[in-house]
Amino acid sequence: MRGRITCGIILAILLLPMVIAEPNSVIQIRSSTTLDDFDIGINTGAVSPDGEIVILVGKEGYVHRISAINPMDRSQDIELNAGPTAKDFNDVAWHPRGNTALITGDNGMALRYDTYDHSISNVNGSSTVSGLDLTSVAWRTSGDYAYFGAVDGSIWKFSEGSGFESIDNYGMTSPVSDIACHRTSNICVVVTQNDGIYVIGKDHHVTKMSDTKDYTWMAVDCADPTLRECVGFASGLITKAIQLNFEDSSLSYGKPPMMLTTLEGDITDVSSGSDGTTLLHLAPFGTVRQQPITNEAYAQLIYSDVEEWDAVISGRAIKFTWETSTLNGFIITDYGNIISFEPLQEAGDDSMLFKAIGLAVLVAVPGTIFGLIFMSSPFYQRMYAESKLRKVVGQPLIIALAIGGCSWALDNQYNFDTPLEAHFLITFAILFIGLWMGYSSERSNNKK
Repeated sequence: MRGRITCGIILAILLLPMVIAEPNSVIQIRSSTTLDDFDIGINTGAVSPDGEIVILVGKEGYVHRISAINPMDRSQDIELNAGPTAKDFNDVAWHPRGNTALITGDNGMALRYDTYDHSISNVNGSSTVSGLDLTSVAWRTSGDYAYFGAVDGSIWKFSEGSGFESIDNYGMTSPVSDIACHRTSNICVVVTQNDGIYVIGKDHHVTKMSDTKDYTWMAVDCADPTLRECVGFASGLITKAIQLNFEDSSLSYGKPPMMLTTLEGDITDVSSGSDGTTLLHLAPFGTVRQQPITNEAYAQLIYSDVEEWDAVISGRAIKFTWETSTLNGFIITDYGNIISFEPLQEAGDDSMLFKAIGLAVLVAVPGTIFGLIFMSSPFYQRMYAESKLRKVVGQPLIIALAIGGCSWALDNQYNFDTPLEAHFLITFAILFIGLWMGYSSERSNNKK
């Protein structure tokens, strides 16, 4: 009897379809404005260490300062002048102390913005990289050196005292896509379009990560300061964690790559979240939150919701995003749109009261059905009178509740977004199968 019930339950589980829910937005767009009435051509931005200022950079020498707290308020903007000969700017990085920021771009543009007087000036030794298109810049955590990456694959270390010095990069020729430095150690990670991933140690020694050349790396982030790792992001929704060895960077290694499934679009860039997570920019318009500690990711804002809100903005590219708190923040597009977002507010009928009522209905309706079956079934009434009801009903009920609980736990663990009703349906389907098998078995035994 028990063997037949167990086999039947296992068979029922195996026949259940594997459902992976489509991604849903967990934030909603609250409002938007624009920096100007024309396409600015913003390339990226950076938030100051104190979280109060954002510097935006873009095409034709565009540099602009806005408030990170109230970016919709144009009265707090400061238009910065990079000079008449400024080319396209590709990246910006704040010094860890927050008093200055490095700005870099085409034709050897390597400038410094000073918060004291809002001036922009050439850095020491910028003539060394004259004519070279610089793609990326990042300060290491101590603030003594910054690293610049270029379109020809070269990597440069910079300090105000010594200027620019080229460092050994294994002869890379592919453009440097991004550079990120760990927030508690003088170790940085470089990703390239076609030459793979590299680690720069505290002594400026470069280590090449094996098995990384077959991907087009778009960005890298060292979001969680408690972890000894950074994460690279490649085209095709590929992520790869780099385990860092702080004492000997040459012993750093890459973990197996992972692919993000059930997500729309492809990765174009990343920004750091407010809670030690990474915010992935997707094309078409969307964002994803990646949690380095658990290696999990989930959609934060999906394209279809943005398209429904504004079809024009949904066709533009995300260039930078930041949060003032988890799930509250702002997005900057290439055109110059500033979009504020907040946690998705559920509809009024999803309040706690209505949720409680819905849960009561989910329990009461099937319970009433099984109650009516019992009242109209001579078999189950006889099982009750003979004290066999626990044998016929108890075991299927325990198994059904266990399976329902497991499906609910897996949904929470992997964010399948399966409706609560589905877990109840699974539970009651398993219970019904168990009752039917118990009924058939007891009838068969009574006939012998």
